[in-house]
Amino acid sequence: MGKKKDKDVDAEDHGKGQRSPKLCGTNYPVSIAFIVVNEFCERFSYYGMKAVLTLYFIHYLHWDKNLSTAVYHAFSSLCYFTPLLGAVIADSWLGKFRTVIYLSIVYVIGHVVKSVGAIPDVGDSTVHVVLSMLGLVLIAFGTGGIKPCVAAFGGDQFDEEHTEERRKFFSIFYMSINAGSVLSTIITPILRGDVKCFGGDCYALAFGVPAALMVIALVVFIAGSGLYKKSPPEGNVLVRVCKCIGFAIRNRWNNSKKSPKRSHWLDWAEEKYPKRLIQEIKMVFRVLVLYIPLPMFWALFDQQGSRWTLQATRMNMDFGGGFIIKPDQMQMLNALLILVFIPIFDMGVYPLIGLCRIKLTPLKKMAAGMILAALAFCAATVVEINVIKSVVEPPPAKESLVQVYNLMDSEVTVQFPGHTVFSDPLKSYEDPSGYTSLPLTGESQLYTVTVTHNGAEYQCGLTFTERTAYSLFLHTAQPGDTVCKLVKDHITKSETGAAYLRFISTHTENINITVGTEEFYAAADYGISQNISVPRGEYNGVVCKTNSDQYLIDLGLLDFGAFYTVILSKESNGLTFKKMEDIQANNIHIAWQVPQYVFITAGEVMFSITGLEFSYSQAPASMKSVLQAGWLMTVAFGNVIVLIVAEGAGMEQWTEFLLFAGLLVAVSIIFSIMAYFYTYVDPDQLDKIFREDTDDEKVESSDGKKNEAVSLTDMPKQTKM
Repeated sequence: MGKKKDKDVDAEDHGKGQRSPKLCGTNYPVSIAFIVVNEFCERFSYYGMKAVLTLYFIHYLHWDKNLSTAVYHAFSSLCYFTPLLGAVIADSWLGKFRTVIYLSIVYVIGHVVKSVGAIPDVGDSTVHVVLSMLGLVLIAFGTGGIKPCVAAFGGDQFDEEHTEERRKFFSIFYMSINAGSVLSTIITPILRGDVKCFGGDCYALAFGVPAALMVIALVVFIAGSGLYKKSPPEGNVLVRVCKCIGFAIRNRWNNSKKSPKRSHWLDWAEEKYPKRLIQEIKMVFRVLVLYIPLPMFWALFDQQGSRWTLQATRMNMDFGGGFIIKPDQMQMLNALLILVFIPIFDMGVYPLIGLCRIKLTPLKKMAAGMILAALAFCAATVVEINVIKSVVEPPPAKESLVQVYNLMDSEVTVQFPGHTVFSDPLKSYEDPSGYTSLPLTGESQLYTVTVTHNGAEYQCGLTFTERTAYSLFLHTAQPGDTVCKLVKDHITKSETGAAYLRFISTHTENINITVGTEEFYAAADYGISQNISVPRGEYNGVVCKTNSDQYLIDLGLLDFGAFYTVILSKESNGLTFKKMEDIQANNIHIAWQVPQYVFITAGEVMFSITGLEFSYSQAPASMKSVLQAGWLMTVAFGNVIVLIVAEGAGMEQWTEFLLFAGLLVAVSIIFSIMAYFYTYVDPDQLDKIFREDTDDEKVESSDGKKNEAVSLTDMPKQTKM
């Protein structure tokens, strides 16, 4: 057993004492090329899969928006909880190299399971849900587990004296993350929407390509095995910190009455743990307290892939010239803007603020980042208020919606007893004025509707059910007779921007209509076809076949999210048609989402990048991994907040956006107050202080007493906030 362990350690130590081959005479190890390519492929895999995830839940698993949002954020949250597990495995047992390989295999299996679950022919809906959830859990453990290992493993490849090269490596590493994100959020939505398989959007391919990229990432990483420096596991500092805290709590509980009080509760660990470790934990706790308000920022930030994507589905995505963006491609703006904003802020914004004699400390930057994120959601609120103007909301309990089509040869009046919902006469073949709310006395109600045509009154008994929309078609069956046909309507807009279309035939023969790849059938004498979605586009030369003839009609543009009713009539010159718009097309352009992406990305630059910089500057070197774990936990808890609100709030979307903006403003005020009372320290002074303290302890004072342990009050202080 001892030999096996020595063999493993030797394997991990391979290359540690020798210099790795360098790239083209530089100080960059060849091994980092494999690590950067690995990270690019892995990030392509992750963001590509995640880009189409919300629409997959809605269209393939047929979940509603709130459940889809909740599961999306539950998955995101798990992806940021699992890095703790990956760090413990790497530092305590396997080392970074083997941890990346083993968990990457789990990652690949998760992608494969997820892709198989997206194949309609594999099982029923229950099987699809089970495979999808199992795949997502495995992906979360894979991506989260390797997250704390890959970047640190890359840093390990450099010699100690090459600090500048290591710093530039991390910049290249960050660029590879954003490059993978940008490309994947462009490509996978195209694979989903433009490639058709199994009779619909090809989610199996959209998930399969990221799976293939993860396989490539794993192969590339293994290919560089002989070039890597592999450090053995040295014990996880997070585990040691937790043990120290646990011992302090137990010791205080057991001895609080017997021993004198101590200045800090962590001092109760002095019997077992070194004073330096205790002091370092105290410093970390001061930063972790500032982390408490931070999850609210991530609650807003991570909605780009859920609520903002759903908002984009109800917007006009046509940029002209045949260029149409997909709703799940808008997320690429964040990664693109990050690459643009980082140099702009570093070389432009921050120096300009400095010229105005404003001292912009890290905590002030983070507070400003929160405000920018709140402004992003204010912008999203304004967009949402305008977007919903073209949306017909389903009626509430004890209400129905109704619109009337007058297919008579002259105008009619329609009267509902006790209500004046249609007070004005309706002209022949006039576009409906829109849906009108009809109150009901219970779950359903029978209305005797009076129709007046050419001075004659006709009565129709019609039953309406709550929460349902209807179209009432009025036409003549034979001279002097009026027919009322009540049809239930589908009013929920497509999440892909498709248009809905139906046909009514006044022809004396049955008609088969082909629109693109969709087939419609309208029976003779006012038969109504099914309401079927068709992709947005120009439809000219639509074929209409009867038993005796064939006709071509030009429907023109069927626009994003619109609902159309097309009335076909036989005239002497052939088949004529009238296209009516039942529900308005998406008339707010998707470009109006750009301001909210600008605000949220600017907020990310000021909040996220600065937050990591601040955290690292305020913690000793040995505690940086603990703070990294704490930072990732804020992201995880932020997604939990969205999960709770999405499932529990039950409010309109624009109200929810405004709620999140208001909550973040409130949290930013709390954070600013906490930051005001925070005093910056220099962790590097710990070495000097403890070295001096150790020297002093070697010489006892004249009264035989030793110097007291160093405390935070002894640390060199800098400015507040």
